[in-house]
Parts: sequence; C-alpha cells; structure tokens
Amino acid sequence: MARGRISWLARAALVPIAGLCLTSRLSAQESAPSFAGKQITVAVASTPGGGYDSYARLLSSHIGKYLAGNPTSITTNMTGAGGNTLARYIMSVPPKDGTWIALVLPATITGGIYIDKAKLQYDPSQLVHIGSANSEIDMCFARANTGVTKLSDVLSREVTMGASAVGGATREQPLVLNRILGAKFKIVSGYPGTREILLAIERDEVSGVCGMSYSSMRMQKGEWLETGFIRPISQNHPTGDKTLTAQGVQRAVELVKSDIDRQAMELIYSQQTFGRPFVVATGTPPAAVAALRSAFMKAMDDAQLKADAAKMGLDINPVPGAELQKIVTQLYASPPAVIARATEALKAEP
Repeated sequence: MARGRISWLARAALVPIAGLCLTSRLSAQESAPSFAGKQITVAVASTPGGGYDSYARLLSSHIGKYLAGNPTSITTNMTGAGGNTLARYIMSVPPKDGTWIALVLPATITGGIYIDKAKLQYDPSQLVHIGSANSEIDMCFARANTGVTKLSDVLSREVTMGASAVGGATREQPLVLNRILGAKFKIVSGYPGTREILLAIERDEVSGVCGMSYSSMRMQKGEWLETGFIRPISQNHPTGDKTLTAQGVQRAVELVKSDIDRQAMELIYSQQTFGRPFVVATGTPPAAVAALRSAFMKAMDDAQLKADAAKMGLDINPVPGAELQKIVTQLYASPPAVIARATEALKAEP
C-alpha cells in the first residue's frame, strides 16, 4: 500500500537532532564492525503470534547472513506501556553495540510528541531507526452482525471495540474518532495484543477493533474477511489506499469538520509511515548503525525472506532507516497548535 504524506509535513523544515545526524557513508577511518561470535537479539513489543511478532521473527531468521561474521540471532517478547517498556529498556540496559534491535510500535515513535518525556523516562525522538518492514494503513473493523458498514454509522450507533492498554493504537484510534468525530465506540481496553482482541471478537465479547492494518487482519483472520464475518469500516490514515477507497471504505479524515482537527488527525495517523519500525539505542556507533541499515534492506530484498513472508501473509514494503529518521525530525517540529489538539484527542480517559 502506498505511503501517505500530509501537506504541512512535506513543507516542514528539517531540525537537526543531536546524536541522529548519521552519515550514509563511513569515513576512511571507520570500518564495518564484525559480529562474529555474537548474538543478535531482536526484541518485539508485542505478544507471540501476532503481526509484529511475525515480522520480528522473520527479520531475525535472515538478517545475520548480511552482517559481517554471520551472527546467530534470537527473538524475544517484551510488552508493556504501548511499546515504551521495550524502548526504554534498550535505551538503558543492553550493550549499545548493534546486538540489540527492537521492533517497537509506531505509537512508541511518536509518543514523545504528546507525552511528557520525563514521564516516559526516555526520549523517543532519539531512537535510531534501522528501517521498517512496511508502512501501514490502519483501519477499524466491525463484525457484520453489528449492522455497521461504514464509520459514519458509528456516529449514531454504539459499537464495542477491543483495545490494548494506554499508548497502543487499538486504544488510541477509537478514542481519537470519539473525540474528534463524535463516534460512539465503547472501548474495552486491557487486552495484551491483537491476537487476544481477535479471540474476544470470536467469542462475541467485543464487536470489533480499530488500529489494525488490513494486512494484519488478512494474515491472522483472512477467512473472516472472505466470509464477511468481519468488515473494514474505516481507513485511519492521512490519504488511505486507493483500492480500499474505491471499494467504499471511508477515510476518517473525510468526516472531519475543521482544519485544525484535520491536521491533528493527520499528525496522529502519520505514525503509520513507520509500520513495523526496527530501532536501536542512541549511542550505537555509526558504523554499526550503517551495517544494520544495510543488512536490514538486503534482508528485506532476500528471495527466501519474501517467500517466507508470502506464506505468512506478511506485506514487505521496506522503508529505509535514514528516511524514517528525517520523518521523525519533521514530526517533532509540528506546529504547537496541531500538537495541542492531537494531545487533547489522545488524552487518556480517567
């Protein structure tokens, strides 16, 4: 699916961030580090079995062949605080030598725009991006038996949505739609991940989920889409996907009534550019960052990885780490009024 860009973001000036001005070419004095005898840990901020976990394990099984020394690799799961538990951990605990890579959530990357960094206990804008396996278009899905066929139906009809904890997209996105559009989503939060939310949908404990991409739903519950058990009712993205739009899936931004609300919603949705973002900690040597970025893109182009991804129903549309780093800089330089409105929309309910 095509990556969206928002109009004012494209014009935003690039503001240098200390420690992130990594050059694409190593100097003559620097050489690519050897990972011989080392183990790469790919940590993922989700529970086992879901989409993020699948992407983490996919990269873990292929990246070693593109790093000097052909290191072994393992995958581990570390959930909590909308991905911030893992991000905070890699910034402070493991060695900063390139042997720890984290797959965090897109909301983790942009969280520092809205949340006091002192409360987070680290600065998300300082994470160093290795690359993203794809960019996403998050959506809302509802069971067919709700009678809901499009987002505008939820402006007058309550629908119960399963959600994760504060900071997760499955909680934030229906909350934003309630706050900005006046949607009537009843949010039942506390599920560890989308796998558990889908189980709750199957058991009829909740009627749907927001903040999940079409590719993830297709991977985990493709038969639901094929049979019509569940249907997409909105695209929560600045531009949406042309094919889905042609099929009648509404873009949430189409229902916004004021310019400031539109810009706030676009800012919130911009995190989807990060899709499945792999990062390392600030302080990782530039040579190691360059090696990991190169290995990541080569792994994403690996024929066997693509074949494995196809079998798992995973979308591979990689975004280079250097490009993501520039977007982070732009987002954190967003207009204060837009940030304030977005922050208000994302504010956790008491």
